[in-house]
Amino acid sequence: MPSPGPRGEGRPRSPAMGDTFIRHIALLGFEKRFVPSQHFVYMFLVKWHDLSEKVVYRRFTEIYEFHKTLKEMFPIEAGDINPQNRIIPHLPAPKWYEGQRAAESRQGTLSEYCNTLMSLPVKISRCPLLLDFFKVRPDDLKLPSDSQVKKPETYLMPKDGKTNVADITGPIILQTYRAIADYEKSSSSEMALATGDVVDVVEKSQSGWWFCQMKTKRGWVPASYLEPLDSPDEAEDPEPNYAGEPYVTIKAYTALLEDEVSLQEGETVEVIHKLLDGWWVIRKDDVTGYFPSIYLQKAGQDIAQAQNQIKRRGAPPRRSSIRNAQSIHQRSRKRLSQDTYRRNSVRFLHQRRRQVPGPQSPGSPLKEQPQTDSSKPQPAVPPRPSADLILHRCSESTKRKLASAV
Repeated sequence: MPSPGPRGEGRPRSPAMGDTFIRHIALLGFEKRFVPSQHFVYMFLVKWHDLSEKVVYRRFTEIYEFHKTLKEMFPIEAGDINPQNRIIPHLPAPKWYEGQRAAESRQGTLSEYCNTLMSLPVKISRCPLLLDFFKVRPDDLKLPSDSQVKKPETYLMPKDGKTNVADITGPIILQTYRAIADYEKSSSSEMALATGDVVDVVEKSQSGWWFCQMKTKRGWVPASYLEPLDSPDEAEDPEPNYAGEPYVTIKAYTALLEDEVSLQEGETVEVIHKLLDGWWVIRKDDVTGYFPSIYLQKAGQDIAQAQNQIKRRGAPPRRSSIRNAQSIHQRSRKRLSQDTYRRNSVRFLHQRRRQVPGPQSPGSPLKEQPQTDSSKPQPAVPPRPSADLILHRCSESTKRKLASAV
């Protein structure tokens, strides 16, 4: 490939469609680090063409240098020749003093910048400069050692993407969990575990796959292999909702255990308990059972993204299927039995059916209510007395009035 000359001469050729490329770049947040001195690095989740996902860390000064080089490689698209032709997004220069407030407020700009980069023509979005910049470096794998006096503080990007500085009150402390059994990873995006490993959880996905980090390793781990350090129970598990939420199955599943439910693709169900391990309790008619949440999608939503997630990982294993699990807690995790789910579900459905009025028919309760009220015993009305009896019982004044009237 010829070296690029001034003002875009000998510009990089467009990569072939079969080459390596990045599908998506998501800003996870930033870290405040103290070694060798205080500084900030941004965390990016980079999703590659082969469905692998890597977390990389970059300082803003590095990102800005990359941005300037990209503009030099594509001067037309950078608007250097004609500002109206600019498609490369803007990025403000680093400030003289990079404090925490600047790091927080810049997250929205960086997130939008990455999204715009991915939407540019492939000659830019797949150019070697961009691919090399977001590749995993050795420093990305060097997590802080246990000997460090002050470890990095992690600030995660809000779910809604808003980065109001006033809403960020302090670092998000990552939760620590312990592995109850050995886990062998089945893809490059996962992380292997040994019994007793202690990991920090960065993200808890509803699919039951959690993104964790441990020393020099990062990757996705099934939540069923992890337990909290202070209790066998998961404090964040919500209460059952027997009213149910409508979902649609996006992949068929055949039950392997008695407390699971077999369903075909495209069936509508009600989710009554969303458990963090990714195995939700669903209701189909009057039947309840466990079903992998990764095979469910809310009714009315696009299923393309959910189906891509299935291709990457699939359903996580259930804890009951893990062999040689070793917990540090004396008692086992509290879980409702399917009999309890069924009884409570049936009770709720019966109550709901009684509360919902049916069509008004002659025999319906709405028509029977007035009849019930009118059928109550009424006081007896005595017969009207005769004229002679009235004259006999009335007062003398009444008798005189009657006589004068006649």
